Amino acid sequence: MPLYHDRGVVLRTYRLGEADRIVVVLTRGHGKVRAVAKGVRKTKSRFGGRLEPASHVDLLLYEGRGDLDIVSQAETVDHFRALRDDFDRVARAISMLEVADQLCQEREANARLYEMLVGALRTLAASDAPMVVPGFFLKALALEGFRPEVDACVACGSEGPLVSWALEEGGLRCAAHRLGPAISPEAVAVLQDMLGGRLGAALAETRPPVVSEVDHLVVRAMEHHLERRLRSVNTLHRA
Repeated sequence: MPLYHDRGVVLRTYRLGEADRIVVVLTRGHGKVRAVAKGVRKTKSRFGGRLEPASHVDLLLYEGRGDLDIVSQAETVDHFRALRDDFDRVARAISMLEVADQLCQEREANARLYEMLVGALRTLAASDAPMVVPGFFLKALALEGFRPEVDACVACGSEGPLVSWALEEGGLRCAAHRLGPAISPEAVAVLQDMLGGRLGAALAETRPPVVSEVDHLVVRAMEHHLERRLRSVNTLHRA
């Protein structure tokens, strides 16, 4: 079986037999890859804890004959230690992994999504900024070709004031064409920062009402696009 090297983020894992585990990885060059890590559940496994969800690793893999490859080597690129020591940040990281898992395709390279996920995980590990997850979701929607219109009314093109979120129509509406749930001027400004290349300004927003509002709206937009509920997000909100 041919060997190949790639770098990726472990999205999820599940057990296989008594000692093995299947790891699902978003790789930079091969898209979503499923691979068997043999003996990883043994105490003396050579992989140690390097193949847990949210691990960023260099991989050497054997290409399998079916859907499953085989992990030959795994070396850690990013430990994300600060992230792993904080339950809230771990939960938010898992929500980004779930979205990436839903968006990426088997064996189809998506280097931009990979880079965005790594960048978001690094930001979350470095700073407990509450806007990291909604920012990642919005950027991922834009990458998919479903960028919400946040700079002008989707009905008439007016620049505002924009007062409501028309989910089915893909963006904000002005007062004359109000449709959908209301949105505050502060939340509008954050959305515009996120999609207008001012992510640093968006990440600096920490006011709980604004954070909660933006988070709720963006999660709804992502779930609408995926046509499914995000299990990890709803678990986090109930905690």
